[in-house]
This record gives sequence, C-alpha cells and structure tokens, in this order.
Amino acid sequence: MINKKDRIFLASALSFALATGATTAAGAEPGVTADSIVFGQSAALEGPASALGQGMREGILAAFEEVNRNGGVNGRRLELKSYDDGYEPERAIAQTKKLINQDKVFALIGGVGTPTSKAAQPIATEAGVPYIGPFTGAGFLRSQDLGNVVNVRGSYDQETEAWIQHLTEDLKFDRIAILYQDDSFGRAGLSGVKKAMEKRGMSLVAEGTYKRNTTAVKTALLEIRKAKPQAVVTVGAYKPIAEFIKLARKVKMDSVFLNISFVGSKALAQELGAKGDGVVITQVVPFPWDTSLPLVKNYQAAMKAQNAGADFGFVSLEGYMVGRLTIMALQRMQGEPTRDGLLNTFSSTGSFDLGGVTLTFGPGDNQGMDRVFLTVIKPDGSFQPVSGLDELG
Repeated sequence: MINKKDRIFLASALSFALATGATTAAGAEPGVTADSIVFGQSAALEGPASALGQGMREGILAAFEEVNRNGGVNGRRLELKSYDDGYEPERAIAQTKKLINQDKVFALIGGVGTPTSKAAQPIATEAGVPYIGPFTGAGFLRSQDLGNVVNVRGSYDQETEAWIQHLTEDLKFDRIAILYQDDSFGRAGLSGVKKAMEKRGMSLVAEGTYKRNTTAVKTALLEIRKAKPQAVVTVGAYKPIAEFIKLARKVKMDSVFLNISFVGSKALAQELGAKGDGVVITQVVPFPWDTSLPLVKNYQAAMKAQNAGADFGFVSLEGYMVGRLTIMALQRMQGEPTRDGLLNTFSSTGSFDLGGVTLTFGPGDNQGMDRVFLTVIKPDGSFQPVSGLDELG
C-alpha cells in the first residue's frame, strides 16, 4: 500500500514529467515554442558600417511584424534577436556562438559583410543552423556544398561584370582603376573586376586599398590619380568611399565613380552631399520607390506600419525581401517547424514570387536573384534608375 508521502512524490514526479514532455514537444527544435519562432542576427549596428546592419534589421522586422499582425505563421509570432558585431570577424564569431549556443535561435538571418560572414558561416554550418539572406555577394557563400546557406541577392562577380560591360560598351572606356577594402570583401570585388577585364583582354591601370573600418584613403587616391583613369570602381562601405570621392572631386579628378551595392546607397548619398552628383551604384534589388511593383508597395506599407517616419532605401528593401522569403518558406513547410524542413522547403519549392519579383532556388542553387540594376545619385541626393551609363549626360 502506498503511503501519503509516496503518493505526493509520485504525483509531483508525474506532474513534472508531463510538464517537461509538453515543453519538449512544443519546443523540440531550438528557437521554436508553442507561440513563437526566434531568429538571430549578428550585424554592424554601430560604427562606420552601421547603416547597413540597421537597414537590414529594419527591413526584416517590417516583414516579421507584417505577418505577426495577421496572426504570425500558423499561430507563431516571428521574433528577431540582433547583436552588434561592428563589422569585425572576431566579434561576429562571438555573437554567432552566443545566438546559437546561449539564445538557441532557430536560424540566423540578415548578417552583414563578407569578412564577418566568412567567420560566422562555418559556425552555423557545423551546427546545422540555417544562414539566411546575408548582405554580401561573396562567391564562397554560393558553394553547392553549403546546404544551410540561402542567398537572396546576386553575386559580386555579377555586379563587377555589369560594371565593366557598361563602362566598355556604353562609354568605350579602357582606363579603369579600382579602390577596394583590404580584406576578403575587397578582394572578392577585385577578383570579379579582373575576371571581367581579362575576358575583354584588358587590365586595370591602378589599384588602391584602405583598411576596414577606417577612412584612410589618401594614399590610395594619390596612387590612383597618377594613372589618370576614366573610371574608378570601388568595393567598400559608405564612409571611406565617400571620403575618397570627396577628395577626388577636390583635386579635380575627372573620373566616373562606380560603387558596389554593399556600399549602402542612401548612407553614401548623405555622406557625399552635393559631391554625389553622377556617382553610379549597382543594385541587386528593385528600385525602392517603384510602387508599380507589388513587392515595393507592400514593403513601403510594412515600413510605415512599423514606423510612420521610416525612410525607404535599397538596404531595408533587401532586408524586407529576406524576411518575406523566410515567411513564405515557413508557411509552405510541412509539419512542425524544423531547421532541416525549412532548408528543404527552399530547394523543393523552387520559385517564390514576392510580388513581381521571383526568387528561384533548386538543388545546388542557393541564390534566388541574378539581376543587377544601375542607379545614379542625382544633385539632390535622390536616386535615378538608368539602363546604361550613356544616360549619365
């Protein structure tokens, strides 16, 4: 016969087992509970590249809050936990490990930068954590071996090919120089430019570099200026690139300046002020003010719903696209949310129509978009889409 003390113990044990079992069932996959799915972001939220991390975060949050207002995904709210890595690889490693091991997020989303992604991606891959929508066109993230990586944007090789094609065909230029950040990001751009030029039997007339998270570009300017280039293509973030262009204008360097999408278009235009007139930037997302596209119309509405005074721009639009793609994959996934299920949904679904813009994935293809767009900064700091550089005037 079981005495009163034993009955109390057994009842407590049973209650604990049931409670534990219920918790495990609801949150068997890290970051998933009965009413939420938690994502993690390590990005530059402070410092000279902060506009990029903040823009990605704002866009992702706009997409998440949009679906949350309508009940979330199958009753689960989407949450985003963001940490600042200052656009430095060592900090990206620490923040990524914290998100995976301590916060136990479901997936990583919206990382910013090549050197930081190069540091964080192997950690995510080893842990089997999805690495979604990094803000970089680096080639290594497009490897067929990286089954946990999902890219939205086109590659840097595609952007640099567009540069050289337009410079040589639209303007008939043959004297081209490059300024690049002296790290894996800058060298990825340099490699793409050299490939595009070698394809045409050409070579750069000058190269200049600067160190990441600095604006020390004077030495590079002097080196490039000596070569008298018709165009200077740049691979860097907005503060050092703006400093270079302002100094070049000051010394009457009459070159066309082209920038890679990572530069942060709006931040670059703000840094340049009146000196930005005619500066070219390649983009890997549609024009954020073209509301004839349902995607852009929805993006603007989502941004305003989150913040009535929100500014629109290329970076936050990219973040919104990353968020919308993730939501669509979660909605199409069969059964309870799992990391493997999410990744399989991307490749098995194939095409995702975000509203006039389709992202396509498949076996061995983890990049959704291939298009490159041209934009030019106008005298008032706004942007104009162009189809060719011969429209510069």
